[in-house]
Amino acid sequence: MQQQPALSSLALAITLALTSQQLIAQETAPEPTAAEQTDAAADAAPSGLGFERILVTGAVSRNQTVMQSSVSVSTLTFEDIDASAPRSTAEVFRMLPGVRSEASGGEGNANIAVRGLPVAAGGAKFLTLQEDGLPVIQFGDIAFGNADIFVRADATLARLEVIRGGSASTLASNSPGGVINFISKTGLDNGGSVALTTGLNYDQFRTDFEYGGDINNDMRFHIGGFVRQGEGVRDPGYQGERGYQLKANLTKDFDSGYVRLYAKHLNDRVTSYMPMPMYADGSSVPGYDAKKDTLQSDYLTQTVRLNGDNQISRGDVRDGMNPQVNSFGIEAQFDLDDNWTLDNRFRISEVSGNFITLFPAEVDSAQSIANSIAGSGATVRYAVGPQAGDLYGNGNAMRIHTFDVELHDFGSIVNDLKLSRRFGEVDVSFGYYLADQSISMSWLWNSYLMALKGDNAELLNVFAANGTAFSEQGQLAYGVPFWGNCCQRNYDTDYSIKAPYASASWAFGDWSLEASVRRDIGSASGSYAGAVQSSRDMNGDGVISIIEQSVSGIDLANPQLVNYGWAYNSYSVGANYQFNNDWAMFGRVSKGGRANADRLLFGKVNADGSVAREDAIDQVKQYELGSKSRHGNLNLFATLFFAETDEQNFEATTQRFFDRVYQAKGIELESSYRIGDLDLRGSITWTDAEISKDALNPELVGNTPRRQADVIYNLLARYTLDQAQFGVSLIGTSAAYAQDNNDLKFGAYTQVNAFASYELARDLTVSLNINNLFDKVGLTEAEQGSVPANGIITARTINGRTASVGLRYQF
Repeated sequence: MQQQPALSSLALAITLALTSQQLIAQETAPEPTAAEQTDAAADAAPSGLGFERILVTGAVSRNQTVMQSSVSVSTLTFEDIDASAPRSTAEVFRMLPGVRSEASGGEGNANIAVRGLPVAAGGAKFLTLQEDGLPVIQFGDIAFGNADIFVRADATLARLEVIRGGSASTLASNSPGGVINFISKTGLDNGGSVALTTGLNYDQFRTDFEYGGDINNDMRFHIGGFVRQGEGVRDPGYQGERGYQLKANLTKDFDSGYVRLYAKHLNDRVTSYMPMPMYADGSSVPGYDAKKDTLQSDYLTQTVRLNGDNQISRGDVRDGMNPQVNSFGIEAQFDLDDNWTLDNRFRISEVSGNFITLFPAEVDSAQSIANSIAGSGATVRYAVGPQAGDLYGNGNAMRIHTFDVELHDFGSIVNDLKLSRRFGEVDVSFGYYLADQSISMSWLWNSYLMALKGDNAELLNVFAANGTAFSEQGQLAYGVPFWGNCCQRNYDTDYSIKAPYASASWAFGDWSLEASVRRDIGSASGSYAGAVQSSRDMNGDGVISIIEQSVSGIDLANPQLVNYGWAYNSYSVGANYQFNNDWAMFGRVSKGGRANADRLLFGKVNADGSVAREDAIDQVKQYELGSKSRHGNLNLFATLFFAETDEQNFEATTQRFFDRVYQAKGIELESSYRIGDLDLRGSITWTDAEISKDALNPELVGNTPRRQADVIYNLLARYTLDQAQFGVSLIGTSAAYAQDNNDLKFGAYTQVNAFASYELARDLTVSLNINNLFDKVGLTEAEQGSVPANGIITARTINGRTASVGLRYQF
């Protein structure tokens, strides 16, 4: 009997996931209820590309297969994720066709795009991440609050799926590019697992656990989670990873449906990796290994600043990305009289935490930076460490800004109600979506001078030629004067969304037609305040030092009003024609929208709190033509696509606004092939994208959007032999421009990951994962658009080679 391989630390139990209501195939149970049929169908692993699995979501018809639908759906299985050897949730996304996931920032804060839609300022703006059919966060690109920060993949997850392209426009609010849904196990199978994973060449120890099954004939449960600790894949000089997650659900089945209660508690702390100093070709500068070092240092773990109420407070750099989530939900599905079906999903989430990391605002010789601070003839000395007080010499240094953000309240209340009915050959659905999302946070940034070094870099002090100190213990300022003291900010805003929607599908002969519409109506209210400078005795010594003469605080006396609304329509129309059992073609035309949130503040909000309509809403038009075919053991899914995107945005690191139109066209190919015990699966996406209009920088028209490669691809191969399995995955990209000026260009790269497992005894499996087997450099983003005079840029690259070993017991 073929055994299931052990899962790596992160890939322990993810597998598929899709949109707002739930997908898929089939699993057996004695005399299953309607609820059990739905859940069992979703939990089954499809063969090949799963053309014959039943769509429960993404199409109105309750018995429509992928082959019969005009929806672009992709899935990943346990084995797929294992073989890709991911080190974060965002690294899993790189195995999905058409998805560009810049997974170089650690466990969270990734930039994610689909089919050439832009990533102008970070996050996943046109893509929605969901848990069990509801959004994790209503806006996927909140500054320092990207959606992937608040979701973790662990043993409680059943599957991972994605809907790509225009069909997602009407499935969820703010998701014209696609939807990725993490769907939890619900105890359909009695039993559980415990897995232990440890890094071989990095410090991490993680335990994943889960258990579920029947309570009685009509009730079942599932509970599980993870706990981990260690430095992480890059050593920050302290324990950079420390946290846990607990999830549980309880399902009550009825003859005509089910009710499910679920809860989640997440409190995780992980290091955030910012752009790092390196040469433009990705090679390392002396003293700093771009593939394994971090900006974090044991010499800078605490930072003193004024908080959002202008009170002296302390931030802990070791908190890194620290999401704290408590959520509770209720899900119900019932078959009513006269062929009506009722679905309702409700969740209330309490979300807060911290985002604190180090950002290199300037990299240059220590002398040059010191002269800019204290004048010609300035000197630089070690502020801490065994050489404290000694001259630093002629080395390079970094002007560090602490991206110190307190996430006070990112909580939400969400409800999605849907009624469906079949009228002959026509299936119709009517729904109403309600959501309230809070965005309350404070930016509390400081400035430091640090040696250019990757292993516990020392802080440096600056002195004028006459000996006057211009820093204290390496701190240059309470604020960020190098950026004009832009970034002491306080937000206290709330966003409300109401979205009625409807859809219909009609099957006749070999044709199936699908159409859906959605009307999003939203409002924003609250206030925000920027920086104000004042003198303040921050260290309490009774003396106002040079850096205490201008301390950045929040201008609480002059808050600015937020009071505006928006509304937009989305639609999607598709047709599918099935020539025979093994070949179908489809076409789709869609228009979707995306409401802008916090990134409009400090520049796009008028004095009365209003916002221009063209600033409040971004819209995406998409056209798709695709083919699904089987040729023996070969499955092929090919899609031609075109997208036009109107976008307004703001980037925190450069303090730039964007007002653009982008166009992208290309082809997306996904395929699977099986030869005996060898299973192959992969995808390749070619994209031709350009900036077609730019209201603020017209000289950029015609350029390729930043970080948009012509080709992205992945390939997964695994071979099963008796009690062992071996796997390898390739993830690659062609060259891409660092910025929109199309000067600095990143080279192409291919990352190879490897996986092997062996069954030691019944239900006990040992596994080995190697991520980036050949220790390649792969640049994903850079702050500069051109190479500076000193040749040093600040960029993020994929992590160097890491290896882990795991032991998993199933019971």
